[in-house]
Amino acid sequence: MDPDWLVYHPAPKAPDFQLPEGAVDAHCHVFGPAAEFPFAPERKYTPCDAGKAELYALRDHLGFSRNVIVQATCHGKDNSAMIDACRAAGDLARGIASVGPEITEAEIRDMHEAGVRGVRFNFVKRLVDATPKEVFLDIAEKIKGFGWHIVVYFEAQDLEEIEPFLKQLPTTVVVDHMGRPDVSKGVDHPDFQRFIRLMDENQNIWSKVTCPERLSQQGPPYSDVVPYCAEIVERFPDRVLWGTDWPHPNMKSHMPDDGALVDFIQKIAPTKEQQKMLLVDNPMRLYWA
Repeated sequence: MDPDWLVYHPAPKAPDFQLPEGAVDAHCHVFGPAAEFPFAPERKYTPCDAGKAELYALRDHLGFSRNVIVQATCHGKDNSAMIDACRAAGDLARGIASVGPEITEAEIRDMHEAGVRGVRFNFVKRLVDATPKEVFLDIAEKIKGFGWHIVVYFEAQDLEEIEPFLKQLPTTVVVDHMGRPDVSKGVDHPDFQRFIRLMDENQNIWSKVTCPERLSQQGPPYSDVVPYCAEIVERFPDRVLWGTDWPHPNMKSHMPDDGALVDFIQKIAPTKEQQKMLLVDNPMRLYWA
């Protein structure tokens, strides 16, 4: 484990906010355990162990029914830990894989049977090495026949550069963490309005209204992030997802309390209808339909 690594919260509070029945934690990860699922040699960080047993204990503690497990970059393109976690949960988990251009139809089919429903393209330069856009487009063509979608992770300053590429993708596209806006600039800033416009003009683009702990410049209770998430939920109620991001990879400032993160939901989706769409209807339609 990296010497500055922050381990996930050991005893998160029970949420005050009662999740709707069937709620999905639609963005979380598993790390190892490394003795069983070694981390990738090319990784940019070495985390603590945070396996499926701990994830599913948290699921039950917080009151979620299901999980969507996103492949962690520390595991590279070896999806074994994520797939193992999906298989262990039966129909209660789905997965998002990281794959290379060499992926075959047979391998995609095997992952599909295990519960995988999409791939992740990472453009965050401090986490992964650059990949040519043509490689991603080739992968997109391979997975679209399985009804999979594409999760993209980028930072706000890179949106202008990759926007033409995003519009080329032939599937549903889910953007992690609203494209990581700089929340000090305000919702009306051209940077965030560019993201709003992207969603407005492309009906296949969804957003995760996640990770206030990463975006906030104030810290808990992350009030400076509320207007951004609330704006996306209000404008695009049928194209939003929410997740804990447990076990919160590469957090440096503090380790969030996952129960407090659940309480954050009612601030960004204040109505019962919004909450049900965000936490139940949308993820079920995308991952379990």
